[in-house]
Amino acid sequence: MKTFRTLDDVDPRGKRVLLRVDLNVPMENGRVTDATRLERVAPTIIEIATKGGKVILLAHFGRPKGREPKDSLKPVAEALAKVIGKPVAFAEDCVGEPAAKAIAAMKDGDVLCLENTRFHKAEEKNDPAFVAELAKFGDIWVNDAFSAAHRAHASTEGLGHKLPAYAGRTMQAELDALAKALEAPTKPVIAIIGGAKVSTKIDLLENLVTKVDALVIGGGMANTFLHAQGVSVGKSLCEKELAPTALRILKKAIAANCAIILPVDAVVAYHFAANAPSHAYGLDAIPADGMILDVGPQSISRIHAAIDDAATLVWNGPLGAFEMTPFDRGTVVAARHAAERTKAKKLVSVAGGGDTVAALNQAGVGGDFSYVSTAGGAFLEWMEGKPLPGVEVLRAR
Repeated sequence: MKTFRTLDDVDPRGKRVLLRVDLNVPMENGRVTDATRLERVAPTIIEIATKGGKVILLAHFGRPKGREPKDSLKPVAEALAKVIGKPVAFAEDCVGEPAAKAIAAMKDGDVLCLENTRFHKAEEKNDPAFVAELAKFGDIWVNDAFSAAHRAHASTEGLGHKLPAYAGRTMQAELDALAKALEAPTKPVIAIIGGAKVSTKIDLLENLVTKVDALVIGGGMANTFLHAQGVSVGKSLCEKELAPTALRILKKAIAANCAIILPVDAVVAYHFAANAPSHAYGLDAIPADGMILDVGPQSISRIHAAIDDAATLVWNGPLGAFEMTPFDRGTVVAARHAAERTKAKKLVSVAGGGDTVAALNQAGVGGDFSYVSTAGGAFLEWMEGKPLPGVEVLRAR
């Protein structure tokens, strides 16, 4: 049963389509330095325009305090035109006369980008009057910004209550991939969760232990779990005050029949720096003045075995200090192993989160996973089992 309305359910010909997209791209000196998000939304824009819809883009950029020229979407609209291969007109505001005039001048198949919705405080407040102002410019609303779906803002959620609402192709691909990963996955399911701190991922771990068959915990957060079990972690990053939380999660995992896979050895250095002299130690021999900066070779073998046993993999967060060689090895080797299994059609692999995307690209396998989400906060909240306002409003009612 399809639970979301998509572009397959509507003919946009002759309609004004308010299309919420993610144009929050990295910029330097007025130029877009990474067009990934523009490339992701291009298919939806091109499809609606080709079918004769008037494409009116709504997006935010940065965190402006009012109208700030540095946060204008104008240079982004110019970069987008190159990506989609057709002109993108620009309106100096997203409401009022500038928007009304620009929309009135549109022909079927045209693309128009409205100025940064966050130039208005009412956007983030999901103010009903502001929602109504935006809604009068459109006949339908299409949400293609999964990365902003965890925010109940006017352009990401409010419009879904005023206009017929549909998921764009990027949103649809994301929802399909996420359903395959956790909602209706092929079992066994393994999750690899890394990163620096347990404190940022308590809700995530609590949810995952009830959903997956095995959970690999790596990165600095593994040290907190090891400390909770009485392992001496030397001078490693460790949230010692969260030991009771770690033990609670371990207990919950046992009750849910979820195997927790923690490091059994570690790569230790004495300085937090690239290429610092390092050595692999068993957990019973971590030097008191040493720092754990990556998983050790035996741990990598265990992670590979867990990946081999799985049919579905969900990955968020690196296994070590992946920004620095040689402490990227655990993450890179495990990512390549998962990519090989995926290419051999033996694994459905879904990954997400900023550091995770960077780590997979560093390993050269960003394109080899089944799906890589560029959404940070929204991907995490979805993995935590929280309903996302911008997704809930798209459900077929």
